[in-house]
Amino acid sequence: MKRIRLSEGGGGQETWKLIRELFLKYLGNPILSALEDSAIVKLSSKIAFTTDAFTVKPLFFRGGDIGKLAVAGTVNDLAVMGAKPLYMSVSFIIEEGFPYEELEKIVKSMAQTAEEVGVLFLAGDTKVVPSGQADGVFISTSGIGEVIYEGLSCRNVKEGDVIIVSGPIGDHGACVLAQREGFEFGEDFGSDCQPLWDLVEHLLKSGVEVHAMRDPTRGGLSAVLHEWAQSSMVSFLVEEEKIPIRQEVLGLCEFLGLEPYHLACEGRVVLAVKREDAEKALEVLREHPKAKEASLIGYAVKPEGRPAVVLRTPYGTKRFLEPPAGELLPRIC
Repeated sequence: MKRIRLSEGGGGQETWKLIRELFLKYLGNPILSALEDSAIVKLSSKIAFTTDAFTVKPLFFRGGDIGKLAVAGTVNDLAVMGAKPLYMSVSFIIEEGFPYEELEKIVKSMAQTAEEVGVLFLAGDTKVVPSGQADGVFISTSGIGEVIYEGLSCRNVKEGDVIIVSGPIGDHGACVLAQREGFEFGEDFGSDCQPLWDLVEHLLKSGVEVHAMRDPTRGGLSAVLHEWAQSSMVSFLVEEEKIPIRQEVLGLCEFLGLEPYHLACEGRVVLAVKREDAEKALEVLREHPKAKEASLIGYAVKPEGRPAVVLRTPYGTKRFLEPPAGELLPRIC
């Protein structure tokens, strides 16, 4: 089996061969393939810029892999700011001895996901570290998008706004944990990992007034609502029965004593929408195949003291939803 060698990160002939025969084969375009020290592009409008790193374990999981995750995660960070994803850069840190075939699968997955969105890779870098100094492969990315819908901000949630999630939460975190620990949930259950620009664009073009959007990755739904509460100085009243969660996720959380609202998603969006536009927003979202299970889960309300996130249980009682603390699930994204 062909494996990555230290010399392929050394900047010489082996590096050039790896770049041309693998990375440019799948990610190449006229700008990247020029192999300049910097990419030169012309931008004439307001842009959004984001950067991220991905260290998921296992590297390949049901519904995706670290390559798809890297592109989708970057695209989604741009999309929820109302920005059309345009360009990305990518950096690979590869452990000596990593199977070439697996690296090729990862790069090919990145190319397919980027093509789905219409994103071009402008720049890249490859480093190979000695065996034992990394865990397979780590990927860092940056992304640039053109802002087409302004005003989206974690500081822009208003009292009375409705809170909508685009689909079941916690799928990615539960899937990665289950696969890591050897739990089996059947062929139908997997990560929700997917790029969301097409869904976000579909909603924004409808005329719905959206005040904030966020993809609930690390920390899940709970982290999003707590960040919004602190930034916008509002509280949230959330109907627990309205939060869509798959039975597999609930079962895993009950078994391990986890809070499902803390589990990461990689293909969902949480929205704060003007109350008068709630029904239209749900209708538009459910028209799209990536949000058929969209649900209105609660409201932004005036805080009674410090901003808080409150769940109303199916029994009519209320409880505080605590923010995530500690390292709930390491290496999930």
